[in-house]
Amino acid sequence: MEYTDLKDIKMCIDQTIPGQEPFQYIASERSLQTLKEFEEPEFIALVKLKTWTAGRTLRISFLDGDDPRVHKKVEEIASEWLDHANIKFDFINTKDGDIRISFNQLGYWSKLGRDAVATPLHLPTMNFEGFTINTEESEYRRVVIHEFGHALGCIHEHQNPSVNINWNKPVVYDYFRSTQGWDREKVDHNIFRRYSKSITNFSSFDENSIMIYNLPAILTLDNKPIGKRNTNLSEIDKKFISLWYPT
Repeated sequence: MEYTDLKDIKMCIDQTIPGQEPFQYIASERSLQTLKEFEEPEFIALVKLKTWTAGRTLRISFLDGDDPRVHKKVEEIASEWLDHANIKFDFINTKDGDIRISFNQLGYWSKLGRDAVATPLHLPTMNFEGFTINTEESEYRRVVIHEFGHALGCIHEHQNPSVNINWNKPVVYDYFRSTQGWDREKVDHNIFRRYSKSITNFSSFDENSIMIYNLPAILTLDNKPIGKRNTNLSEIDKKFISLWYPT
């Protein structure tokens, strides 16, 4: 089958630390208590054991890319998270940041939260393949806000443990092979895998979240599309991240 609706869109790929038990970190007692006191039933899914300490300054480096205008654009868009989270970004001129950005690797991706500090310093922890000053504004926003959400600990919304998507698996495998070049293992990892309830804070599915894939109805047996092509933080995104990184 020929697919055209997402052939021009690179999907974000989950990045894990090879050989590492997936969730080894300990969240602060204060952060856990904050979430226990939060009774609103809807918020995005986040791996609670990989978040940073609230109030921390994250040092961010650009490992490559020779156009300072592109660096500045990434910085400005990423900083929208800071309007809602008690965390700081310090974009530095050296290459030893906590978060290290490349434009030369394949695809769009980011290490999840504190997995960045378990990554060797000479390697990137986030990638925006091929971004230039001519990349569309909507693509900058769709990708940069999304990847910095991963850097703060947020997972893909379709992998929220509360979600029960009725996938048409043969079509899903064919679709991502055709549009993204993914093999079955990569589809299993990035699409079908759901995170454990024991290591995430989550609730009902938010189709407006910046962390959702926008996928067509043909991928589900009940012919229901998944998410939207969002370019802004949803109201639930803003509320949740402010509770996980409280002032």
